[in-house]
Amino acid sequence: MRVLVLAVLLAAPAVALAMQAAPEAPPQIDYAAERAAIARYQDANQRLQDAGWRLARANAPFCKEVVPGIGLQLHDIASYGGPAVARAALGLAGDFAVQAAAAGSPAALSGAFARNREIAAIEGFNPNQWPATPPMDWQRVTRAADHIDAQLAAKGGITFTFADGAMVQVEPVPVCATRFDLYAGEERAFADGARVMFGGNSPGFGYAEPVFTALVAHELAHNVLGHDAWLDRHGRSDRNVRRIEREADRLVPWLLANAGYDPSAGEAFMRQWGKRHDSGLRLRRTHDGWDERAANMAAEVPQVRALMAAEGKADWPAHFRREIDVALR
Repeated sequence: MRVLVLAVLLAAPAVALAMQAAPEAPPQIDYAAERAAIARYQDANQRLQDAGWRLARANAPFCKEVVPGIGLQLHDIASYGGPAVARAALGLAGDFAVQAAAAGSPAALSGAFARNREIAAIEGFNPNQWPATPPMDWQRVTRAADHIDAQLAAKGGITFTFADGAMVQVEPVPVCATRFDLYAGEERAFADGARVMFGGNSPGFGYAEPVFTALVAHELAHNVLGHDAWLDRHGRSDRNVRRIEREADRLVPWLLANAGYDPSAGEAFMRQWGKRHDSGLRLRRTHDGWDERAANMAAEVPQVRALMAAEGKADWPAHFRREIDVALR
């Protein structure tokens, strides 16, 4: 069984295997196993949402691009590989439901957004009315996220109606402008300027919370420092990629400290991860070696600690030394 995602695409191997064995026979589906597969994905995704929200919320005073956020992520049954199987496994009548409410976010603090609670309307509009071409139609859940963001920006709040008729209004708070998404089948994590994408097989999910959050912080650093746009402007040579990777590493302790973590967790991540996973990167030379990366992170920690002690914040736009030109800061 595997879960394919950009906002959850569920493959249903139980169905496929049954059809291979006897094409004419009704498939025998283990719904408990299907639910367990979805839950494993959602557990990992919850961890990503929690870490991402904490970083994006705490660093909002320093981010150039800030948006109103409530920390809610939905999923759409049309995006699953076996929509009918997923719908039956989760006991849903419609397609849209709660995927995750990030810990500490307005969505989570409302107490209304339990995992897989079915959504009937977003600010009066039923997202199930949007056309979809299942299976694996991820566009509609992205459209729902865009719709939520637009409503928050325009109205300063948003009302959700659930399938049981209950309603809740949620007020946003400022966050750094980045979404966090989990996808299956890979180990790598990357940022594209607007999102942080994590492979479901990332070794980071096996690390302690502060160490895992350091990996999320590295990817968030790419977005808040404008790296994707800078590479578009200056070219994606190995030298340029190495420069932005070094800069993202060095910002990690700053982002962590503002979110209440020990800034040395970045170095801890690099030492834990690097010895097992760095050889390919070292050969490509688009990144420094893991030991250099750990040292670069560690070198930022004294300044970060001093600023936290003196000012209660690590104001990185004011004090962080850039590796690249600051035109797109």
